[in-house]
Amino acid sequence: MSLFIKKDLKKLIADAGDPNVESHSGGLKRHLNAFSLTLLGIGAVIGAGIFSLTGVAAANYAGPGIVYSFVIGGVLCAFAGLCYAEMAAMVPVSGSAYAYSYATLGEFVAWIIGWDLILEYAFGSVTVAASWSGYFVSLFTKTLGVPFSDTLMQFTKGPWEMVTLANGSQVHGLWNMPASFIALFVGIVLYRGIKESAFLNNLIVFIKLAIILSFIALGWGVINSMNWIANPDATGLAALVPAKALAERGGEQIMSFGWPGVLTGAGVVFFAYIGFDAISTTAQECKNPQKDLPIGILASLFICTAIYILMALVMTGVVPYKELGVPDPVAVGVDRIVSLRGWSDGAQKTLSFGVKFGALMGLTSVILVLMLGQTRIFYSMAKDRLLPWFDELHPKFHTPGKATMITAVFVAICAGCMPMSIVGELVSIGTLLAFVLVCAGVVILRFTHPEVERPFKTPIYWFVGPAGAAACFWVMSGLPNDTWIRLFVWLAIGFVIYFGYGKKHSKLRNQ
Repeated sequence: MSLFIKKDLKKLIADAGDPNVESHSGGLKRHLNAFSLTLLGIGAVIGAGIFSLTGVAAANYAGPGIVYSFVIGGVLCAFAGLCYAEMAAMVPVSGSAYAYSYATLGEFVAWIIGWDLILEYAFGSVTVAASWSGYFVSLFTKTLGVPFSDTLMQFTKGPWEMVTLANGSQVHGLWNMPASFIALFVGIVLYRGIKESAFLNNLIVFIKLAIILSFIALGWGVINSMNWIANPDATGLAALVPAKALAERGGEQIMSFGWPGVLTGAGVVFFAYIGFDAISTTAQECKNPQKDLPIGILASLFICTAIYILMALVMTGVVPYKELGVPDPVAVGVDRIVSLRGWSDGAQKTLSFGVKFGALMGLTSVILVLMLGQTRIFYSMAKDRLLPWFDELHPKFHTPGKATMITAVFVAICAGCMPMSIVGELVSIGTLLAFVLVCAGVVILRFTHPEVERPFKTPIYWFVGPAGAAACFWVMSGLPNDTWIRLFVWLAIGFVIYFGYGKKHSKLRNQ
């Protein structure tokens, strides 16, 4: 049989079951509605982009023009989001881009994209868990003043990272215990059930949104519009963009001039948006997937884009953009707001605690949604027999028990020892490849299966699909060469597993 054997689209839709009937035969439980899905999307997207990437992109590339970088990133993701919404409503099955590719581009491409989604969800969780650890240590040692011994500090970073001891010397870390802890904690929550997972995510989202909106409200009244003038020689919108920005990456000096800096910034902050596609992995746990999935995907993207723009406006208006290139730019913004308002040191500590606590909450929800997506990808691939036993559901909780346990342990181990920078770039390239294939799949299905009912239709699909695919590939092209090499190595490992196991056991091939 051809490597590109495809699932019958009508059968694939039928396999999803009646979305209006909850399964009582041991299947996944339908607990999610449009509101829960929207909060899952916000939980996945609002995290590292707010608490880290905004400052890096502003200081090194775009200046106050970072606002336009977020607008561009939001538009690019909107293209992919519209395509995801059509696919998810038309094919309401767990598996996201993997399932869609199986019906449009064939089994081999579906395997590639499923293997890539592991990069997004599992290694994305690793990246965010490492960031969570950094805020956790900062909260206790700096904000609360709880001293960590030298031995304990060595257990806050992995063996490839350096730890600064009390006497100022630096040594290699031993293991990132906070990162491993949060991965295992989230795994336990996911193991208990989708209803409990959604409840925890909703609670976290409300907390972090309250903190973020408070920051915006407090900062809005003390904005200095002169901080938005990055290029005094220009007029109009170009005045927001530095005439020249310098950054260092791996010893190489990079230059960005004017509006190209905004485009480069868009590539940097694009990472902030990834994760919204995890909503589509919960299709078989939605009460009404044809209606709720498009609402959840598009509403979460719109809300998150608005929040990112408001945060960028306040941060660059309160703090000169050159001072934002630090790991915790929001904390820098808090200090400046307190100073401008003339508040006491006590107020500064209180607000600093709130920001770091909000960061921990925000990053926790990102890990939860990404690990949720990973377990559902494993579940879908195992149901197709391309992977073994990951589709086994817990008899009481009706969750993919083995997939959840293995995902949690894998993320805990990798987060404990792997450097965050390398993993983060792998996440970006894997996600973008998934976006490219979904955008292409929408256009292909319009020609190959025009008769299939589409509860949601991508507007002007002949433009949105190709534009989304081209935009995502453009962002991919800006990633370092070594990231592409690691992607090919990861794919080579996937090919060994596919040809050694998946192709032989494929349910579709053996029917």
